[in-house]
Parts: sequence; C-alpha cells; structure tokens
Amino acid sequence: MFVTTTHSVYRTRWRWLLAVLTLIALDQASKTYFSQTIPINAAIEITPWLNFVHILNTGAAFSFLANADGWQRGFLTVVGVLIVVPVAVMSLLRHTPNVERWVGAAIVAGGCGNLIDRIRTGAVVDFVDLHWGSLHWPAFNLADVFIVSAVLAWLPAAFAKPDPAGNGVVE
Repeated sequence: MFVTTTHSVYRTRWRWLLAVLTLIALDQASKTYFSQTIPINAAIEITPWLNFVHILNTGAAFSFLANADGWQRGFLTVVGVLIVVPVAVMSLLRHTPNVERWVGAAIVAGGCGNLIDRIRTGAVVDFVDLHWGSLHWPAFNLADVFIVSAVLAWLPAAFAKPDPAGNGVVE
C-alpha cells in the first residue's frame, strides 16, 4: 500500500510548478529568438520539409479566427484562462495519477506560453513551418507542441478501461 505524506505532496507540487515554469521559459525564449532573428512573414529553409518562420497569429490553433475583426483577442484570452486555470487546479490540488498530472503541466505551460503572447502583443508568435512541396501545415510554436503532445499522451489513458478491482490498474 502506498501512503502519501504531506512532504511528498509538496515535493510533487513543486516539481510540477518547476516543470511548468521551465516549459514556459523555453517557449518564450524560442519565440523571442525567432522574433528577433527572422523578419515577420519571412522564412529560412532548414530542410526541404522544414522552415523557420516568423508569423504573428492573431487566431487560435491552425489560425482559426485569424481574419476576425479583432474581437478574437479578448475571446481567445478568456478561453485560454478558462482552460489553464481549471487544469492547473486539478493538477495541483486533486490526487491525480502521474500521467494526468504531467499532461496537465504541459497543457498549462503551453496555454500560459500562448496567453503571455496574446496578452502582451495581441498575437501568438509561430515559427515552425512543416511542409511537403507547396502543402504547408499551419505554423506553430513550442507551446502548441506541449499542448498537442499532452493531449496525445492523455488519450490512451482517457479511453482505457479502469480495473474492476479499483486498484488503479487499467486494462
């Protein structure tokens, strides 16, 4: 039987917070670097399928709502906060399995990274451009990678059947 002590709970929370802050710092540092080294809407070819670019995305994922009249800034900021805050609270305060806790950390870090941009400049800096010939995936950044990776890591756990004995083992 596993007994959780107050000390281990606090240690886990501090590790979680450190991970979130580290990921946010990496995201912001990468956006700052590409913003300062590549002119807006310019591209640097790295490989035949990868460019580094400097795009200011006023919309959401995949540039959804990017062409709206400006109302999307407040809307997307509120939506971001409504996602980040509950995920952070659940990750920190609830007794959650490790996978869910670290998935939450990546979602919170990615959400905060993009929220910082949106609040500060009204747009999110995207800098990775994957393409095949003239077919381009929408540009993205590390915060987006954190969020998408977290969701992909969470999906198997979300659809796993819980152990009928209730000991936390999934089938």
